[in-house]
Parts: sequence; structure tokens; C-alpha cells
Amino acid sequence: MNVLQCIIADDEPIARQILESYISEVPHLELVASCKNAFEVLAVLQEKQVAILFLDINMPKLSGLSLLKTMQHKPKVVITTAYSEYAVEGFELSVTDYLLKPFSLERFIQAVSKVQQQLKPLQATIVSNDTEATSTSIFVKSDKKIIKLDFDAIDHIEAYGNYIKIFTDTMILVPQTLSDFLEKLPDNFVRIHKSFVINFNRLKLIDGNQIVLVSNAKLPIGKSFRKAVLDRI
Repeated sequence: MNVLQCIIADDEPIARQILESYISEVPHLELVASCKNAFEVLAVLQEKQVAILFLDINMPKLSGLSLLKTMQHKPKVVITTAYSEYAVEGFELSVTDYLLKPFSLERFIQAVSKVQQQLKPLQATIVSNDTEATSTSIFVKSDKKIIKLDFDAIDHIEAYGNYIKIFTDTMILVPQTLSDFLEKLPDNFVRIHKSFVINFNRLKLIDGNQIVLVSNAKLPIGKSFRKAVLDRI
């Protein structure tokens, strides 16, 4: 997965800090500039080509929407605002997504995923045909790599918005939902929580509503999943 360079445009320092934090959580995003107004954005775009502009609407002197109307060649735009009434006008200007403040990291990642889909609509996330996967392994695409994972090496998997974190002896971030990925796994992988799937062969002990794996990872058991987990023992 290619690194996507991005810009923040927001006159509120706290809003910029939140976006900077969210961007730092996504490995394939690189923050080029954090701008306080539209004119700083224009100056940056004269020097650099970027993939994503996270754009606030209400900024001094030149609003976010006015900025978009002045730009002939613009990156993919994700609006970030506290005002829902500009959504229609925003989409008429071909923005990719519209985030209403305050928005969560998960919602932010969903917006980034939409940008990725527009930039690389044919990109496959999971490779699983007969020549590339076996009954003991699966291939996943992460960053620019296609990685072969032995099922036995997978400790657990965590939902991360439209991504999953696969934990082996390291952590691999894959653009795939937990439910979709679970369908490709053998029966020894069990969902114990809406956010977690474990390799049941690596179960060490159950302590109340918590599972401890061989890796010493401690994960919660969701109430609706507890019976299914105990039935497997």
C-alpha cells in the first residue's frame, strides 16, 4: 500500500491536534502540513502534490468551500466540520467524505478507506486463489507487500475500523473487515468479542470474562460470545 501524503486545514488548534493524532495512527498516511487557513494550504500545494486534504469549512478570510471552488487541481478532499448543513454543497464539489465533529478514529479510518478505494479501485486486499493459498496458510496484502501467514502463527486478530490487526510475532495491518477475514479462516479461529478473534489452539486459560493466550495477550470475552466460547472447551 503506497504512502498517502496529506494536509490538514483547520483554524482550531485542538481540531488540528486530533487529526494529527489520528493520522499518526495510520501507517500509510504521512502528514505534509498542518495549516491554520486556506492560504497556507494553497502555498503548500504550490510546492507539493498530496493525496488527501482534510478540510474544515469555517475558516477566517476564505472558507473551506470557497477554497475548493478556487482550486483547479485538487487532492481528494475529506471535509471535517461541526456543521451538517454544508454536506450537499460539499458533495456537489466532489468531496470524498464528510466528517462531522467530533468524529472517532474509526470513522476517520473509514474516510481514508474511501479515498483509497477511489485512488486504487482495483486493489485486492486478500489473495486466496488455489495457487497462492493452502489449507495451512493465507496471503494478505499489507503496505506494499504480499505476506504469507501460516494459520498456526496467528495468535489473534483485532478489528480496527475497516482494517484488522493480525498479531503473530509482530503486528500486521490489513485493509479488511474482521467479519470478512474470519470467513477465510479455519474452524480453530473463534470470535470472542465484536473486536477480537483468537486462534483457539493458542488458548492458555480463561479468567472470568477474560481470555489469556500463549502469547500472554489478555482479551475480553463479549457477553454474547461467552456461551460459544465455553462450548468449544
